[in-house]
Amino acid sequence: MSQLQQRKDDHLRICLEEEVGSDISTGLGGYRLEYDALPEIDLVDVDLRVELLGRSLQAPILIGSMTGGSERAGEMNKRIARAAAKVGLGMALGSQRAMIPHPELRETYAVRDAAPDLPLLIGNIGAVQLRHGLGHKELASLVNDVQADALYFHLNPLQEAIQPEGDTEFRGLKAMMAEYVEALPFPCLAKEVGAGISEKTAKKLAGIPFAGIEASGVGGTSWARVEGYRAPSQSVSAQLGERLRGFGTPTAHSIQHCRQHFSERCVIGSGGIRTGLDIAVAIALGADAVAIARPVLEAAHQSEEACEQYLTNLLHELRVICFCTGAANIQELRNVRLLTH
Repeated sequence: MSQLQQRKDDHLRICLEEEVGSDISTGLGGYRLEYDALPEIDLVDVDLRVELLGRSLQAPILIGSMTGGSERAGEMNKRIARAAAKVGLGMALGSQRAMIPHPELRETYAVRDAAPDLPLLIGNIGAVQLRHGLGHKELASLVNDVQADALYFHLNPLQEAIQPEGDTEFRGLKAMMAEYVEALPFPCLAKEVGAGISEKTAKKLAGIPFAGIEASGVGGTSWARVEGYRAPSQSVSAQLGERLRGFGTPTAHSIQHCRQHFSERCVIGSGGIRTGLDIAVAIALGADAVAIARPVLEAAHQSEEACEQYLTNLLHELRVICFCTGAANIQELRNVRLLTH
């Protein structure tokens, strides 16, 4: 197994077996949706369907970017994709960097082979890879080879700085992303990986013709902490992983910054989204949809059926919340009044 494949398996093992939370609140719990005891709609009439990046989803939910690049990762991806397709949700892939030196690893990302009805699939590459000669042809291949509909450029300086084999050459990436995003023939989005998008970052990214942005704020899995577990015990990186596990912008604030600067473009809320109530608050704060990762992975680790059941229950919870706020659809949910505690 290559070092890169071993890293993918390490990430899965750590996320499933260790305490990887940021220990910082997402900020979503600081809000309450205004309850309506006279909603004037029937529960059965609540419509959760949305259009996202030109695709129809049964609810405003994506399975967030997680994994790929090893045999175990490929099996998890396929379980998740089949469950997502059954309930009509979208999915994002983990970093496809492994496919560049190892094209044979395509199988671990090619979830549409297992779930051809998956309504939306987003590919994923680290923006820092542009510093190493990754060009238009290679980026297009990452999307086309797995039949994806769009591509994430992920930004993860904190993770890379702590990762034992991390890449911290971020100089000039804004101009490089702008050049590539404008030229590529499919929608491109920016995202963080758990440390969030601050107002400063949102403003910079808004100047690039991205189709949208994913917040990935502090409050969920801390990839600083994950990489700290991978580093030698008592090393500086291991210590930093613990000390900086909550460094960044909490999810609620990140969503608001993204909405402010991305105006009418797509905003995906993520980072510690765990419940239907989290989803509803994120949407009321300005997200068009949300992405959920670790709880889906934990369910898929049990079985494909457990993953499908988790997603089904989540949709039911969101439908009940819409009903109890008088929101007949997601557009109306966006207009539900938020109250602070």
